[in-house]
Amino acid sequence: MSKLIVIRHHESEWNKVGQWTGIRDRHLTEYGFKKSAEMGDLIKDIPIDAAFASMQVRSIETLSCILETLGLFHTPTIHSASLNERDYGDYTGKNKWQMLEELGEKTWNNVRREWDYPVPNGETLKDVYARVVPYFKEYVLPLLCEGKNVLLVSHGNAIRALMKYIESISDEDIAQVEMLFGGILVYDFDQKGCMTQKEVRQAESKVIV
Repeated sequence: MSKLIVIRHHESEWNKVGQWTGIRDRHLTEYGFKKSAEMGDLIKDIPIDAAFASMQVRSIETLSCILETLGLFHTPTIHSASLNERDYGDYTGKNKWQMLEELGEKTWNNVRREWDYPVPNGETLKDVYARVVPYFKEYVLPLLCEGKNVLLVSHGNAIRALMKYIESISDEDIAQVEMLFGGILVYDFDQKGCMTQKEVRQAESKVIV
């Protein structure tokens, strides 16, 4: 039995001010670093054999902070753009609460949560799934099948896409799924690469999704 630990990066500079970050690179805030360390404390009971993160700095900083907290300075670590956050296209950098007023609640929720709702010059969740899941199947799943424990740090929508695959969530139901800041998903996998159990751990967080 192996474990996959999935963690969302914590608060970035643009998360703090409510801007849609998407593929823009923004550093963690001081609060984000503090909470990343707390998330590390929450998984001290699980040995880590390998770690993955996106190519974006907020994800890399979160992973680095967690590994430092755990004292795992030599853990094999891989970064890939396949695990990057969703591209919000023309909405990137805009204040999401102002966009709520401009778009209306229904459209705003569709943009943020629906499976295949278009964003001008950006990606849908379906598009994110098309890059995250093949990468997971090629690089992460084989390690799990070997019995290794893997830590994966990514972004809200990239993780939602991964959850959809691992948990067999329907296109309709994925709109109700969120990955909270401070949230930690711990999946058990068997040697055939099938998820057998899910555990949720949560660090207290004041960041609004």
